[in-house]
Amino acid sequence: MKRLLNGAWVIARRDFNATVLSKAFIFFLLGPLFPLLLGGVFGGIGATVATRTEQPVVAVMFWDSDFHRLSAARDRLAEAMPGPGVIQLIQRQPVDGDFNEHVSGLLQSKDPPVRAVLTGSLDQPHVTGAIDPATYGQLKLILADARAPKPRAPVDLTVTNMAASSGSLAKDRSNTALYGQMLLFFLTILLSGMVLSQLIEEKSNKIIEVIAAAVPIDSMFIGKLFAMLAASVVGILVWVGAGALLIQMLKQGGVHTLPPPAVGWPAFLALAIVYFAMNYLLLGAVFLTIGAQATTAREVQTMSMPVTFAQVLIFGFATTAVGAANSANAIAAAIFPLSSPMVMLARAAEQPGIWPHLLAILWQALWVALILRAGSQLFRKTVLKSGPRIRWWRRSRA
Repeated sequence: MKRLLNGAWVIARRDFNATVLSKAFIFFLLGPLFPLLLGGVFGGIGATVATRTEQPVVAVMFWDSDFHRLSAARDRLAEAMPGPGVIQLIQRQPVDGDFNEHVSGLLQSKDPPVRAVLTGSLDQPHVTGAIDPATYGQLKLILADARAPKPRAPVDLTVTNMAASSGSLAKDRSNTALYGQMLLFFLTILLSGMVLSQLIEEKSNKIIEVIAAAVPIDSMFIGKLFAMLAASVVGILVWVGAGALLIQMLKQGGVHTLPPPAVGWPAFLALAIVYFAMNYLLLGAVFLTIGAQATTAREVQTMSMPVTFAQVLIFGFATTAVGAANSANAIAAAIFPLSSPMVMLARAAEQPGIWPHLLAILWQALWVALILRAGSQLFRKTVLKSGPRIRWWRRSRA
């Protein structure tokens, strides 16, 4: 055991220094910046397009008196429902001649794009066009308000603001749970690939055979896995520190932080680090075992694809626990070892109490030990077979 631990420490220190102290690690730390920039740019473009398309335009062929009453009723509805979803009314004077042809021409208008045409009068309205339930409901409310004898005065509603209610707190904590699961999933998928790339490089250069002659294979497996875990934790600490600093600098500019989790931020962040380590060790051991089976980068991609898809399915299974921490699905997902870290992180955001997490960490540590044991045995059998494969008809001759 002492030789195993000493060998694992030597391999972990070597791989950690080779990863963190290299110039490529700086670009690795800058890696998440580019998806965030692209997401912000395309998110802003999508929001602009959505704002333009969410507000339906209705052409109203009313006389001035009826249109003014209708427009005033629409403004009162917009005050009660702020946002881009309230319909926009544009006036078109009634015309003589072919009525249907004029309505068809309005519906084909592109500036602005008209969704429907309201004709007739306030007493006998008629709408023509592509009417969805939201537009239909708004038109009914606006017409009912406009047909009232007197404009409806706004009601004076006394409001007592509370910091949080049970309903709003549950919803906010569910958002925190979901965001935590997503972050844990994407970080694990993103960072576990470093194990594969390093292993393939050492197998192709025959370096791994030299290392195997000096330390036990089990030490190499455990050392490489924990070295990449330590390097990943360093990257996460840098990203979290930079994100917290950015939020603190822009806090006065309207950046809203996540609502506090049920166990509190210090305990939640500590549990997040522990659950990330457990999730990384579980998935990293699988990827490291896959890397030991492959000899080229193409084989790694082919073999790791089913594992990645399976991890997406496991993530979907874990999200069923958000908002229902005590349901049967949530308990089953918490017991299943590969989804347990994500489920328990969501539970920390929604439910108070530390003792369930202590039991979950012990349960996950047991499965980490079992998977590490099985993975190291398979790793021992296949890691030295990095040369060219012998075909079956040549193997019998040899």
